[in-house]
Amino acid sequence: MTMKIIIIGASGGIGQAFVENCKKRYQGAEIFELSRSQTGFDLTDETSVKQAAEKFQDRDIDMIILATGFLGTEPEKSLRDLSMEKMERIFQINTFGPALVMKHFIPKLARDRKSVFAALSARVGSIGDNHLGGWYAYRASKSALNMMIRSASIEVSRTNKNAVIMGLHPGTVDTSLSKPFQSHVPDKKLFTPDHSASQMLKVIYDIDPKDTGHIFAYDGEKLVY
Repeated sequence: MTMKIIIIGASGGIGQAFVENCKKRYQGAEIFELSRSQTGFDLTDETSVKQAAEKFQDRDIDMIILATGFLGTEPEKSLRDLSMEKMERIFQINTFGPALVMKHFIPKLARDRKSVFAALSARVGSIGDNHLGGWYAYRASKSALNMMIRSASIEVSRTNKNAVIMGLHPGTVDTSLSKPFQSHVPDKKLFTPDHSASQMLKVIYDIDPKDTGHIFAYDGEKLVY
């Protein structure tokens, strides 16, 4: 049986790396790439999301990777930096859009074998691990995404025992999203997209359906909520 993989956000740095690493790890797999620049896919437009999902008629997708995210150039350092415009944009891309993708794409997962829906989250979305504060909207949007993942995993487990709904923390990756903040990254903790994607695919491969609903770092660490 030919493995089928959907990568959403395939034109981004991490998305492209996922495509290339999937080609190497799963030779012969059918890989479907979705992105705004390549296919006009807009995760903040439900019509766009629905139409893209409808192209996959059968419930036989082995893996769906949502490799999207938005930080902005000036994460808030204090409450006085908050603005409705910035918060709305960050939540649209990091929370609301992914939720719509879950709604329309998770039903496409295979049921007769292990299948995975994995969305890029972030360690800073952990409430229990937040010791520095700041980055209000980004932290909150990823925390909300984690709750979406958790709730979806509970619902899906009732009808698809083989499905894994999970979040992935890629680490700090050398992409345009992290460029303004790379000077603060500890030595050897700034990863190439290729390295990060390769590590995350290993986590996906090793994961078991009993761990559905959790957020995992690139090294396999299960993150606290």
